[in-house]
Amino acid sequence: MVMDIIYYDDNIIVAIKPAGVISTDEPGGMPSLLREALGNAEADIRTVHRLDQVVSGLMVFAQNPETASELSRQIRMGEFKKTYLAVVHGVPQERSGRMEDILLRSKEQRKTFVVNKPCRGSQEAALDYRLLGSNGELSMVEINLITGRTHQIRAQFTHRRMPLVGDRKYGGRDEGCNIALWSYSIGFTNPATGRFMTFKVKPPRAFPWTEFDTAIMPR
Repeated sequence: MVMDIIYYDDNIIVAIKPAGVISTDEPGGMPSLLREALGNAEADIRTVHRLDQVVSGLMVFAQNPETASELSRQIRMGEFKKTYLAVVHGVPQERSGRMEDILLRSKEQRKTFVVNKPCRGSQEAALDYRLLGSNGELSMVEINLITGRTHQIRAQFTHRRMPLVGDRKYGGRDEGCNIALWSYSIGFTNPATGRFMTFKVKPPRAFPWTEFDTAIMPR
């Protein structure tokens, strides 16, 4: 598999994770594929944040323990910025807003559910969204995560009867496409230089992204 590497230096690698590839350092995972792309089977490549296996888009990887530690700190402190694009069924009632829910993860079903009140193992979850465009049946939304729970975006939108296109696990139909959730933008301070860096990559020109003009995507 060819890796799309967006940026590379001695401390970090920014690359696009394809759908179907795991984020973590296991056989066939992103670190392994990046080592193969770099031609260095011994390269120290560390996962500092994750995307669901079915989700695609931008990720950053550390190339040493110190960088991994600092990027992890930025994530914990909310200094690491992540923006997603999604195409959902239906139209949000408001053009922009915040979704706040209590989520519970089922290990047996490997799914995350919205529950009415806190319980053992539940977690608070929040995200901000903005409607970018709609054709009446499908809508493209920009999403900024405030918390980073497992399957959070998928569960919160499904709970509001707006499942993501292609997300068969959470109520979407089999539409012959990958799940329409894309890690569009990441921003963080490069631990080596102290410079804040932002990377943006538009989703592929394939259904359902082609239902919308790329000009509406955030700049």
